[in-house]
Amino acid sequence: MTLEADARRRFVCRVGICAAAFALAARRTSSAEASAWEPPPRFTAPDPSSEEGGLWALMAHEEQRIRRGQLLIRDPGLRQYLQGVACKLGGEHCPDIRVYPLRTPWFNASMAPNGMMQVWSGLLLRVDNEAQLAAVLGHELGHYLQRHSLERLKDARSRSAFATLISPLGLGGSLGGLLVAAGSFSYTRDQEREADRIGLELMRRAGYDSREASVVWSNLLDEASVHPGANLSTTSPMFATHPASAERRNTLAELAGAGGGQLLEAEYLASTAPLRKVLLEDELKRAEFDESVVLLTRLTKRSPERADLLYYRAEAYRLRAQDGDIELALADLNAASAIAQCPPEVDRSLGFILQSRGERAAAVQSFGRYLRASPDAADAPMIQSYIRELGS
Repeated sequence: MTLEADARRRFVCRVGICAAAFALAARRTSSAEASAWEPPPRFTAPDPSSEEGGLWALMAHEEQRIRRGQLLIRDPGLRQYLQGVACKLGGEHCPDIRVYPLRTPWFNASMAPNGMMQVWSGLLLRVDNEAQLAAVLGHELGHYLQRHSLERLKDARSRSAFATLISPLGLGGSLGGLLVAAGSFSYTRDQEREADRIGLELMRRAGYDSREASVVWSNLLDEASVHPGANLSTTSPMFATHPASAERRNTLAELAGAGGGQLLEAEYLASTAPLRKVLLEDELKRAEFDESVVLLTRLTKRSPERADLLYYRAEAYRLRAQDGDIELALADLNAASAIAQCPPEVDRSLGFILQSRGERAAAVQSFGRYLRASPDAADAPMIQSYIRELGS
């Protein structure tokens, strides 16, 4: 900085807007750093006898477990789509990236230093368009390109945490195990900032609207707001590895600036449509109904014509069963019934509510409509038994 520029800065400080000036300078510096950044050349496989080579061999073994595992989503169209997004972002590194969607209903993604990337199904439910998906994958690629994940693996090994960390499913695939593994793999603040900047730059270069990165974190923070004062790392694997805060969201928005670029919402929704029912059913199985209500309310506002979203929000209300929830559930079920493509499960839920209220005849009618629409449903025998009991 020249003496003249320094004098101008001191004058600005004296008139009371020093903080704003420094913030602007920081944003310009960050933007300049992002623009000046260039991805490294493709990584080569390390010597098998080296420490890194040993880590790669272990990760290759875990990758084989993922390929054979029950949680892998075996939808060729989805896997091809996710791989395509990662390749748009990864550029020259595309041949080294292998994306595995896993049926795990929490928001998370991760990438190992050998190019293995996991995308959890809870993430697929929560992003609204391809640009938001790219924001998450771009961030993970930022860690990969800067070798952050290799640093964390080496650190975990030195702390005897490697056995837990290296297993992508944690301890038996339980939430507790997932959180332990995620916590072991948490990045430093500097690494997170660097991955944020690189992720935004990868989005820009691929033609995505980088403003969507802050939207992702804003939506996650809305869900987390149902746990006031809670440690978010204990409620979500994503928060365990990527600490969320309003400051981080705001920083992402500032770095994105005016943004501009593609959202590709239709392409994203078409690629994930075959999984829609599974994603929503798994969300309810998490039994985090407060979070689910926030999520489903957001999705319903985005797509008010979708009766399935109204049904699943009604189920979240019904299963939560707090004061006033049954009335909210009934309102959603009635609204869903008025939509042409109404899922038959709406009548089943109505039957459950009417049954609990002692409205036997109305419950029989609702259960009957459900069975006529879904005669081969897995729970048909149970519903038939309810009808017999109610009619006796």
